Amino acid sequence: MSAIPQQFFANQKASLDKILAAQGSIFGGFEKLVDLNLKVMKATFEDVAQKSQEAVDVKDPQEAVAFTSGLVQPNADKALAYGKHVYDIMSSVQSDLARLAEEQLAQGQKQMHDTIDQLAKNAPTGTEGAIALLKSSVASANTAYETVAKAAKQASEAAESNITAATNATFKAASEAAEVVKSATPRTRRAS
Repeated sequence: MSAIPQQFFANQKASLDKILAAQGSIFGGFEKLVDLNLKVMKATFEDVAQKSQEAVDVKDPQEAVAFTSGLVQPNADKALAYGKHVYDIMSSVQSDLARLAEEQLAQGQKQMHDTIDQLAKNAPTGTEGAIALLKSSVASANTAYETVAKAAKQASEAAESNITAATNATFKAASEAAEVVKSATPRTRRAS
């Protein structure tokens, strides 16, 4: 068997491996989302049962006000935590897919260089200028792509940093708001 068919089959196998890896990453992310949602649903049902029992035990309007104001903060925290978990899962899948795409592109670039080298070896005399132009064009395209990819990666990292900062600020604001609500809520006094 010659080198070209072997190389073709090796490239096809590598491409199939990348597709399977991408599918595995996507399925893994989906599986994590399903698992997270099941855990959230279970915790929600348990919380509803507990809060329902506590609501039945409320005796007067002051206790009712304290009870309802105490419901807001934990739910806001849970919603923010859920959003953060979903973001982390999606970010992980995106990172995996970006890595696989970069690997696939690198493989494609290597194949292109190998093909050009094969053309150069078998090219008729006098075509050296055309081969040099082709190599230069491919190198320029690769440089342009790498510049764009680097800028996109930096933008993605900046966006992720901003989202993390916004999430932390939201958690802090929610906690401060809960403290204000707790301090403003009249305390119930039990009659002895």
